[in-house]
This record gives sequence, structure tokens and C-alpha cells, in this order.
Amino acid sequence: MGGRVDLDSWQNLSDSAQRIEQQHLKTMFANDPQRFDKFSRQIPGVLFDFSKQRIDDQTFSEFMQLAKECDIASWRDKMFSGEKINITEDRAVLHTALRNRANTPIYVDGVNVTEQVNAELEKLKAFSHRVRSGEWLGYTGKAVKDVVAIGVGGSNLGPQMVTDALAAYADDTLNVHYVSNVDGVQIASVLSGLDAQTTLFVVSSKTFTTSETMTNAKTAVEWFLKSANDESAIAKHFVAVSTNLEKTRAFGISDENVFTMWDWVGGRFSLWSAIGLPIALYLGFDKFIEVLEGAFEVDEHFKNASDEDNIPLLMALLSVWNTSFLGYQAQAILPYDQALHMLPAYLQQGEMESNGKHVTFAGEQVNYTTVPIIWGMTGINGQHAFYQCLHQGNVVVPADFIASVTPQHQVGQHHDILLSNFFAQTEAMMAGVDADQVRIDLAAKGKSEAEIEKLIPHKIHKGNRPTSSFILDKVDAKSVGRLIALYEHKIFCQGILLDVCSFDQWGVELGKGLASNIEAELTQDEVNNPHDSSTAGLIAYYKQKRTN
Repeated sequence: MGGRVDLDSWQNLSDSAQRIEQQHLKTMFANDPQRFDKFSRQIPGVLFDFSKQRIDDQTFSEFMQLAKECDIASWRDKMFSGEKINITEDRAVLHTALRNRANTPIYVDGVNVTEQVNAELEKLKAFSHRVRSGEWLGYTGKAVKDVVAIGVGGSNLGPQMVTDALAAYADDTLNVHYVSNVDGVQIASVLSGLDAQTTLFVVSSKTFTTSETMTNAKTAVEWFLKSANDESAIAKHFVAVSTNLEKTRAFGISDENVFTMWDWVGGRFSLWSAIGLPIALYLGFDKFIEVLEGAFEVDEHFKNASDEDNIPLLMALLSVWNTSFLGYQAQAILPYDQALHMLPAYLQQGEMESNGKHVTFAGEQVNYTTVPIIWGMTGINGQHAFYQCLHQGNVVVPADFIASVTPQHQVGQHHDILLSNFFAQTEAMMAGVDADQVRIDLAAKGKSEAEIEKLIPHKIHKGNRPTSSFILDKVDAKSVGRLIALYEHKIFCQGILLDVCSFDQWGVELGKGLASNIEAELTQDEVNNPHDSSTAGLIAYYKQKRTN
């Protein structure tokens, strides 16, 4: 078997996992009054508390040993300097270059990409200003009121998550709408309330061939032309983020209205590029730059902090510990901030698409779990849904709790009530409730001894369920940039620790290819491909039932 299992640190952590299994977090806290100070870290604007994770001094030192044996530091240098660490596609991995606010030169194949990035940012700035100021006019001479962003996956989740998170800072210059699903219900719903004369479409697809995106874009054009009746008007209402100028020209988009991206940026790490155009249009270019600045601060922390104080590295080590050693197969993302409601979906893509792999860099099978199932939702809603399982279920799900000190909108005591839940939940997951506590509580409520004995098993909470807590100063543009960058670098470190290539996504490509073959079967009578009996039966059933 390949992977990291032969490393001394991996063996030591395997032994430690058996030792930790015998210990309860509640006892760890009781035995060490310094535990919070020891196992929490701060950078400007962010507190990271991992003291409620199932670790002790020995496991922490073994974490440090694992980081050294996996050579995290040199891999980090390779990524930042533009080495082609995406080995299966022979590409650099340089989303950090998109927010390189220090403007240091970074070279890929002899080209200083910092200059390319800055030129594209200037283009974004000029364009977003023209649209927001009302200088950009549609085919009837009216200014833009609505922006429809068409993309899928990385071209959609990042911008939508950020514009939702920062909606409190938007003015009423523009509304932004997102279309990602090829299900026609979504685009029909978005277009139904819009006026073609004042709508601008941003079509984001690196190749300009992505099936879902191009299907939606063609539907948008058909809807638009019903009003405009003039194909030359497309250039005033459609812009693109793409590298395929031939395809964008054929679509009717002027070259000067195509914003570029590079093959050294993966889709799920691309919101910092022109893919973030909807952010700049909705919030203004200055706010977009603040998001980049927040991420750059974390890049600097990640590059310069010692292993012991390096928050993304610690996040990755904890994830690998929980998943590959303690056997927890899921992780919940629980934001106690309505603005961050899309963060679980965004991080689900970021982590599972990156590290959902089964072979090492060398192509050997790994026999440990490489990535947990990432899921979650806003904390308060989750409390009344799945927290029952988190507290008392047979599965243990480590969780990241995320909150802010200052709310975007101060409404009475809402924020204190929200945060009281945040603190209470992590405490309850750590400590639990034992039989003695249940007995005392029920006796105080006047229950009989017989009733108490009957109820005790149902009311016991074992606790010992690991959580990390993040407290941001406030959910603003910089803090959103910081938070996303922390998780991005966590994902990178996870990949190195697990010995998997985080920056390809062949599993995504497989489904795309099969779907395009079957699409031909559904749309052309004479096409029939061989399938297993289930797939063939499902296709036949659909074709027979659909209304042509």
C-alpha cells in the first residue's frame, strides 16, 4: 500500500489514537487549566480555538513530526513559487498569485504572472466602474439594473457565496442573480422578473464549452433576442470570463468584453480572478480588492508562521487526525452567521473535489480515508434539525463552528442570543451529560425513582465530540477573504499530509463525458449506445414517458 503509513509519525499517531480513545475531553479540560491557551491561536481578525479537539500534548508534538516528515514547508514553497505541483495536468497552482498584494514577481514558464494578474484587475476595475456608474448602456440606451451570472461549480459557488456574505454592504446600484443548474426551472425563474433592456449577462466558463453553462447561456440569448430582435445587440448585454476567444466571438461577445483566466487556477480556487466579476459589479471594485487583501494576509501568515502557530496547517492536521486515525468519516461546517449560509456548500466543493482521491502522487492505492464528507448549514437552523444526531447519534461528526463578534446588523439582543447558542453547543458536545447529572436534574423536577431510572438511558449525552471554533471580528470583505484562504491552505496541507494530488478532478470529468454521449441518445432518434440493463431501462422509461 502507498501513502504515509510507513512514516514514523504516522505509526506514532496510530498508537496515540488508541490511547486517546480511552480519554474524555471533559477530563482533559479538568486536568489542564491552560488547555484553551495552549490549543488556540489568533491572527488579526480571527480567533481559532481547537482545544475541544481530541488531542493532548503528545499528539500535538506528533502532528509537528508528521508535518516535518511530509515536508510541508518545501511543498508550500513550491506552490507559492509556481512549480507545477498539479502533476497529472502539469500545471502550476497559483490562486495565491491572484491576490499577491505585495506585487512580487512570480514566474510560470518564464512569464511574470503578477503583471498579467494586475492587468486583468485593471480591466475588471474599469469595466465594473462603467457598469456601476451607468456609463455602460444597453441596446436601447438604458443603464444596467440587473446582472445575471451564468456558471457552474467553481465559476458559481465562490462569487455567489461572497456576494451573499457581503450583501449587507451592497448599495442599490445593481442586483445580482445566479444561474448554475441546467434544470430549466432555475433560469426561467431568474429571467421571469427581468427586463432585457437593463440586464447584463456574465457567462463564466474557461473553455466556453461547459455543457450546463452553455445551455443556460443559449437560453439567455434566446430570451434576450425576443426583446432585442438584433444579434448585434448581444455585445451590449453579454460579457464572458473565458480563455476561448474563438468561441466567445462566435457567441457574439466582443473580445474587449472577455476577461481571461489561466490554467494555473483551478475553478474551485478562482473567485479571486475575473470569475469574481459579479462580486465587483455588486459591491464595487474596492470591496472586491478588500476580499483579496484579507486572503493575502492569510497567505503571508501561512508562509511565515511556525508549524506550531500555523492555523491552516493545524486545521489540516486535525482533519487528517479525525478522519484517517480516529475514523470519523464526516465533518460539519456550522456558521452562526446568516451571511455565511453558503459557506458549507462552498467548502464542500473545495475539500471534497480536491482531496476525494484514492491514489497517492505515485499512483499507489491508499488504505486510509482521504477526505471526510463535508456538510452543514447555519447553526441555529441545524440545531433544530440534525444536532440531535451530533449530540446523541452513533456517528461522531467533528464540526467547525464559525461566528463573529460584531453582527452586520445590530438588532436588539439577537446577537447575544445567537452567540449563547454557539458557546453552549460546543460545550455540550465536549462535556455531555452523565447519569448522575440526569438523576439530579430529574429528581429536582419531582420525578419518582422509577421514572428516573427509566429515563436515564434516553437522556445521557456521552459528549467527547470534537469541535473547533472560529470567531471573526465581523463578517466583512476582509474577513471573508481571510476565512476562505484559511480553508484553501488547509485543503492544500491535507493533500500533502495524505500524499494525494489536490488540484485535479478526474471524477468530475468522467461524469461530463458520459453525459454528453447519453445526451445524443436523448435528442437524436438514431443514436443508441450500449449500457447496462439499469441505465438502458431508465433511459427507455424516460424516452417513453416524456412529452416530445
